[in-house]
Amino acid sequence: MPYINLQITKGASRDQKKKIVEEFTDTLVRVLGKKPEHTHIVIQEIEEEDWGFAGMLTDDYRKQHQ
Repeated sequence: MPYINLQITKGASRDQKKKIVEEFTDTLVRVLGKKPEHTHIVIQEIEEEDWGFAGMLTDDYRKQHQ
């Protein structure tokens, strides 16, 4: 049973999430021969102020690089 836990910053639309689930599932079917009905994908959206990289919180980073 494949399980994917995708963490992204908030802001993706429902249609974008739907496309992600479809394409990730298709990839597991095509590459690994997994059954779509056994594939689980969880999308966790995280506030930009709760995500950091490059020594900064994401919301601060984006403000500086707009």
